[in-house]
Amino acid sequence: MERYNPSEVYELFVRHMNNPRVVVDNGACATATLVQVHSARKHGVLLDAVAALSDHGVCVRKGYISSDDGRWFMDVFHVVDAAGGKVADAGALLARLESSLSADALPPRPPPAAAGAGTPTLLELVGADRPGLLSEVFAVLHDLRCGTVDARAWTHAGRVAALVFVRDEETGSPIDDAARVRRVESRLRHVLRGGALGARMVRADASAVNMDRRLHQLLNEDGEAGSRADRAESEAEAPTPTAVAVQDWVERGYSVVTVSCRDRPKLLFDVVCTLTDLDYVVYHGTFHTDDDHARQEFYIRRLDERPISSATERRRVIQCLEAAIERRASEGVRLELRITDRRGLLAYVTRVFRENSLSVTHAEITTRGDMAMNVFHVTDVAGRPADPKTIDEVIQRIGTESLRVDEERWPRLCSTEGDAGRGGGGAGIFSLGSLVKKNLVSLGLIRSCS
Repeated sequence: MERYNPSEVYELFVRHMNNPRVVVDNGACATATLVQVHSARKHGVLLDAVAALSDHGVCVRKGYISSDDGRWFMDVFHVVDAAGGKVADAGALLARLESSLSADALPPRPPPAAAGAGTPTLLELVGADRPGLLSEVFAVLHDLRCGTVDARAWTHAGRVAALVFVRDEETGSPIDDAARVRRVESRLRHVLRGGALGARMVRADASAVNMDRRLHQLLNEDGEAGSRADRAESEAEAPTPTAVAVQDWVERGYSVVTVSCRDRPKLLFDVVCTLTDLDYVVYHGTFHTDDDHARQEFYIRRLDERPISSATERRRVIQCLEAAIERRASEGVRLELRITDRRGLLAYVTRVFRENSLSVTHAEITTRGDMAMNVFHVTDVAGRPADPKTIDEVIQRIGTESLRVDEERWPRLCSTEGDAGRGGGGAGIFSLGSLVKKNLVSLGLIRSCS
C-alpha cells in the first residue's frame, strides 16, 4: 500500500475543507440553465470552471463574478446548449464541473519510468506561418514514422502554433529515445525555420493538457500579440470589431478591463485564460450577450493584489486580450474529414490542399479507435476565400464520402436573437463600472452613490 507524508495528508484536508460547491439548476430561469460555483479564492479556479463549461459544449449567455475581497468567490453563469435551449444533461454538466474543481484527490506523483507505456509524446511547434507549412510538418512526421494521434493548430498574425500528440507508427509506443527525439526536433525546426523554441518534444498525458490554453501560451510566449499590433500600426488596417480597454478605479484599487466584440464559442474562456496566464485575479465581473454581440467587464488585480501600474503593462494586457479573442476566429472554408485512419493520412490530405493552392488556417485532428475525425479551415494562399471549384476538386480527390464542407454552426446557435451584426468595435466599449457596479450594488457589496 502506497503511503503519503503527513504534510500531503494535511494539504488534502485543507483543500477538501475549501472545496468549491457547484449548483446546476434548470428551474431558476425560463430560458437558460443556471450554474453557480461557490469557492475559496484560489488562482485558476475561475478558469477551471469556465474551461469545464467550454469542454461540455455549452454557451454562456450571461453571468457575473463576485467576491467579498477576502477568501470567497461566487460565480454565476446562464448557459444554453448548442440549440439555444436549457442543458438537458444537467447531471453530466454538474459531474464535469465537480470533477474539474474537485480537491478530493491527493497531489499526483511523477509516474515511474516504466509507467505510461501507451502515453503519446507531445510535440509543441511555433514558427512563422506560410502556405503549405502544415503539409511539410506532417510529411516530416510520416517520414520519421511518427503517427499523429491528436493535434491542434492555430495561425494568426503571420505566426503558427501547433500541438501534436505522436507515437511510433509501427508499435504505437511513445517516442522517448533521446537520439530519435533530437532527430525529430531538428527536422521540424528546419521546416519551421526557427530556433530552439520552434519544436520541442515532451512526455505529457493528453487528458491533462488543455490544448486551447497551451496554444494561447505558446503564441503569447512567441510575441505574436506584439507583432500583431505592430503590423496593424504599420499597415494602417481598418478597425476590427474587437474593442478592449483598461481603466482605473483608484478608490477601490482595481483595474477594470472591458471587452466588446462579436460573440462566439469559448470567448469567455479565451479572455479568462489570458488574464489568468498574465497573473491577474478577477475579483468581480459581468458578461452578457445581446443578439450576437458580447460585452464583458472584469475588475482585476495582480497576484500581489495591486492594480495595473504602468502604460506598458496596460498596453500588453490590451494586446494579449485582442490577440486571444481574434486568433481563434476561424477563417476560410470549414472542411470536415471522417475516414478510417491509416499511415500517412495527414501527410496525404494536407499535400492535396497544398497542391491545390489551399492554405490551412486552423486544424483540429482527432483519432478515436480506427477513425480519424478532422476539421480544417482553408483559404487560398493569399488568405482570401477559396474558389468553390477548387474545394470541389479537393473533395473529389480525397473522397466525397469522407470530406465535406461543414458550415460553422455555433455562432448562430449561441445567439437566441439572430445574426444582426454590430458596428465598429470602438462604439461597443462602455463606461467604467457600468456592468459590474450594478451587480455589486444589488448584492450589497458596495453602496450606490445615486
